[in-house]
Amino acid sequence: MKTKKVLAILSEYGYWGIELVGPLRKLEAAGYTVDFMTPFGKKAEALPPSYDTTYVDPPLGVCVTTASDAEMVKTFEAENKLENPLAISDLIPERPYYSKTNFLRELEQYYIDVKKAQSELTEKYDAILLVGGSGPIIDMVNNQRLHEMVLGFYRADKPIAAICYGVAVLPFARDFNERRCILKGKHVTGHCIEYDYHDGTGFLHTDLNMGPPPYVLEYLLDDAVGPDGQFHGNFGKETSVIVDYPFITARSLQCSHEFGDQFVNVLDNNTKRYGW
Repeated sequence: MKTKKVLAILSEYGYWGIELVGPLRKLEAAGYTVDFMTPFGKKAEALPPSYDTTYVDPPLGVCVTTASDAEMVKTFEAENKLENPLAISDLIPERPYYSKTNFLRELEQYYIDVKKAQSELTEKYDAILLVGGSGPIIDMVNNQRLHEMVLGFYRADKPIAAICYGVAVLPFARDFNERRCILKGKHVTGHCIEYDYHDGTGFLHTDLNMGPPPYVLEYLLDDAVGPDGQFHGNFGKETSVIVDYPFITARSLQCSHEFGDQFVNVLDNNTKRYGW
């Protein structure tokens, strides 16, 4: 039975404004309530360039934040809906190290607790949304707690939507025993190499400039889908949104509104394929 609720996961090191607000407004217009969650329950904040209409994206060479998108993000931020997000760490335990004295018993309890949490999540929510921006590189992509949440929705055959660097979570969300990629054989999109920064990958709450992103997302996704799947970069095209159920993936901020439309189509109209 549908709950008309979606769970959005955001980084505590900055999300790209319209990559949340774009799909959020589409979901709300379709009657969905969206709950927000971060790794440790700290407030998520929009990255300043994502509401700056003068910011020029280096690979594209143009201002990428429209006046209407900037206004949507500023309005949303003023609503203070991200002040007290849920915490992934409160829901999913940390997997024990092999070096633990009582490792086997702790691992058995870990799987019991994870299964219970996954069941609670998929009973409460119709889908999960992984919001992009540079922040996910730090605290979402290799977050094993978040991986278990994604696997819960995957096993329950519920939609998993991801945009920009939120997509980078998916190649790593693997069963700890089987180690097989859930994207194998699927069609997905994500940041193609032509649009990757050479420098300037930055984050909130830190002075770190990582330079380029620490990995090429296109290569990760191309390897993850394997020979029977396909990565769609759609370089040169304004947007790139791919639905290959249960995955809804979007390349970057320009796709936010189309991404939201297709997210709703998957939820309400049972769309299984789009964009390929």
